[in-house]
Amino acid sequence: MKIKIAFVHHWLYTMRGGEKVLEAMLELFPTADLFTLFYRPGRLSPVLTNRKVITSCLQPLFKLYPNHSIFLPFIPWAVEQWDFREYKLVISSDASLVKGIITLPETFHLCYCHTPPRYLWGYTQEYLETLPCVKRFLFNCIANYLRIWDSVASKRVDFFVANSYNVVRRINKYYGRDAEVVYPPVEVEKFYTTESCKEFYLIVSQLVPYKRVDIALEAFKQLRKPLIIIGEGPLFSRYKKMIKGSNIKLLGFVEKDKLPWYYAHCKAFIFPGEEDFGITLLEAFASGRPVIAYKRGGALEIVKEGETGLFFNPQTPQALIETVKRFENEGKNFFASRIKKFAENFSKKEFQKNFLALLSRVYPEFPLLSSEINFP
Repeated sequence: MKIKIAFVHHWLYTMRGGEKVLEAMLELFPTADLFTLFYRPGRLSPVLTNRKVITSCLQPLFKLYPNHSIFLPFIPWAVEQWDFREYKLVISSDASLVKGIITLPETFHLCYCHTPPRYLWGYTQEYLETLPCVKRFLFNCIANYLRIWDSVASKRVDFFVANSYNVVRRINKYYGRDAEVVYPPVEVEKFYTTESCKEFYLIVSQLVPYKRVDIALEAFKQLRKPLIIIGEGPLFSRYKKMIKGSNIKLLGFVEKDKLPWYYAHCKAFIFPGEEDFGITLLEAFASGRPVIAYKRGGALEIVKEGETGLFFNPQTPQALIETVKRFENEGKNFFASRIKKFAENFSKKEFQKNFLALLSRVYPEFPLLSSEINFP
């Protein structure tokens, strides 16, 4: 008996952590369909672009105005327009609102939750700081409606999977639901180690307020040490002005085949924000490089103090400066081979095995899936 399977992901137009998780799950189910609110294939991997993709009714407008945030008020409506009647298993990959899809009672809906949407739950003020006054006012007008809808939508999920224990706590707090952890994957084999490290420190991050890249900018301007920042976002222009006359380089987007070089050759990786998990931390580990991370959130589950990196706290430039100086003295105590070995616990193959093991426990009809799965 053939079971029809669908995946749902919030939006697809860049390869960040959530898209890499989706990619790893899709590889297990070669015939599954893929639903997404907004789709722009230019920077996506072949695993995603070669799949049958069903977009939302907002897609034509997104082509004209390619900014998903302006469509937030209409996402609940768009999500409920999809028809999942022919699917027996639906797996949503969500950091937004697509968990609110409507399925039949006999359809099993598993949600891999990257986080309850930060702009609604716990980090609203940081999100508002990115908006001009008019948009800030409009968002405040709809935020409570979106919170109510998202809370109701969370009850439509049969089983939650979280990317970290940090997110388990958020799911429990905001949705009143339990969840189990399957840590996200890192493509360990795409990264390499080298003994010929350069003198620069590295950040790979989206340039939005909650990532707190500004803390690193201020710290490294005072340290007068070289820092390379890779990433795009609404704060790119502001940060470009901040780094004039300093040893800091803001590179913007870097092709993924060039990214391993920066990881492998950096002196250490800087992680100044509070993240739900932090796949870039694991990419640094896969390159044998230690990290200097803010001591909150998902980093607490990944970084081992003195073995794979150092923490700084509080979240201030001065605290980061002091920890960088400490690293300059203790850097010789970190070993690339040991750090890379730790990253292998988070390989894509390990993730796929763990995800299928969980699915086999929670989905009653799992034995009927055997012909639909590419077992790792």
